[in-house]
Amino acid sequence: MNDLLDALEAVHRRVHAGTDEDAVAVVLERRYPAGPADVWDALTAPDRLARWFLPVTGDLRPGGRFRTEGNADGEILACDAPHRLVVTWGAPESIVSVRLTADGPDTRLELEHAVPAAYVPDAGGALYVGPGWDEALVTLGLYLAGDTIPPDLGTSPQMYEYGGHTVRAWESALRRSGMATDEQVDAAVAVSLQQFAVRPQDGDGA
Repeated sequence: MNDLLDALEAVHRRVHAGTDEDAVAVVLERRYPAGPADVWDALTAPDRLARWFLPVTGDLRPGGRFRTEGNADGEILACDAPHRLVVTWGAPESIVSVRLTADGPDTRLELEHAVPAAYVPDAGGALYVGPGWDEALVTLGLYLAGDTIPPDLGTSPQMYEYGGHTVRAWESALRRSGMATDEQVDAAVAVSLQQFAVRPQDGDGA
């Protein structure tokens, strides 16, 4: 698990304005050393999802609804194997889109989460969303590499350390976007560090 921080640079992050009623959208891109069919199966097969992400139940087909254990539920809007998956995430207006593209023998994954205005006070809300998907992409990488994912990885000191670095990476992406004021960015960083970089038993240290 010492290679968690090495994965930080493997992800390209950006923030942009959403469409319709969306306040902000975060985009993560990462390349994986596996073919699209294998990555797609890891993203959609319930038994494999439970090994690196969360247990998922429901009617797993276009138009069906799903539930993730301890997290969001939603509806499957599109499922075009092995290239495109679109779902709602927690609310009908909160849309997660995943695209897979072959890159030689590898796969380039792009994940976009468009967050509705009701979820966030301003564009700083990108920092409340992006780091959580960073954790998912890093555990997917470990899984595809054949590593065993410890059940407590998400609450381990290594993952909280990684979370702190991802918050700072998203801070840079948000500042590059020009969508938020310095005050909005600073406030979002403070909240996100508490969420992603501080274990509950650590109190208010970061």
